[in-house]
Amino acid sequence: MRRSYAVGRLIQFVVVLWGAATLNFLIPRMAPGDPIRTRLLMMSRNGSVSQQSIEEMVKAYDQQFGLDQPLPIQYVRYLWDAAHLEFGYSMSQYPAKALTLISAALPWTIGLLLVATVVAFSLGTMLGALMAWPKAPRAFNYLVAPLLTLSSVPYYLLGLILVYLFSIEQRLFPLSGGYTTGTVPSLSLAFVLDVVHHALLPALSIVLAAVGFWALGMRGMMVNTEGEDYMIMAEAKGLPDRLIFFRYALRNAILPQFTSLAIALGAVVSGSVLVEVVFGLPGIGTLLYKSITGSDFFVIYGIVFVIIFAIALATLVIDLVYPLLDPRISYRNT
Repeated sequence: MRRSYAVGRLIQFVVVLWGAATLNFLIPRMAPGDPIRTRLLMMSRNGSVSQQSIEEMVKAYDQQFGLDQPLPIQYVRYLWDAAHLEFGYSMSQYPAKALTLISAALPWTIGLLLVATVVAFSLGTMLGALMAWPKAPRAFNYLVAPLLTLSSVPYYLLGLILVYLFSIEQRLFPLSGGYTTGTVPSLSLAFVLDVVHHALLPALSIVLAAVGFWALGMRGMMVNTEGEDYMIMAEAKGLPDRLIFFRYALRNAILPQFTSLAIALGAVVSGSVLVEVVFGLPGIGTLLYKSITGSDFFVIYGIVFVIIFAIALATLVIDLVYPLLDPRISYRNT
């Protein structure tokens, strides 16, 4: 029965991707205006393209991207290309393909946000559990106000504050960029340390903003578990406090946190647009910002599809892994 549930969830995953791809195809075509013509008109204002050649270039672009064909044929071709992660050419960096640009930006975003999200989740979850644990040191109770304040401050604002304190005033970290200008990217230790040095402030801004969210959420879950029967039974048996904390309280309270973590990890590929723009990191957030401001529609479509795919995949994985985290959950009767 569990295998049939997994097959059903996999089918649901495919249906979600199909629906997302369909919306990604229809919404831009329902919007007024022609994206190619809009892009060429922007270039003509800058003097890059003459007004007389716009119509000829529009026809050439339509033939190149298959936009001169009937809509059903475009739709089938789009689904085939999306299944192969083929999103067309970048309109602002032609002849570079959208997938090439996305693939080059993804490692920067995943490397930054994955580490920052895992650190914030681990630190915030443990702090939240200790703040609600009656036998923890009372010093943890004083963390509620600072963490609540941090959770309400936007991460890009924290980034600006960190840049002012540690890049302008103290000059301990670089102002922006993924690595030192003029450095040739490589797998050498010196380049890796340079990248880490540039990523510390962006990661710190994300961690500080997110740790309060995870801590307050975990604190609420821990408060709910303290009055449960299994907690009372564990204390009545005289089990050690550490065992009660980790095996009975923390293990049961952390389950909703894992659901939020799965969604957060799925959204990692979307990038923190403002953080990456503030610090000048060459990630997905910066690429999306440049694509929107430059009307690079095909890159935008590709980024949106990749984001939906990642979130749907993360949700599928956490749904299938839940029985391993909590033996009380079973899919035998579903």
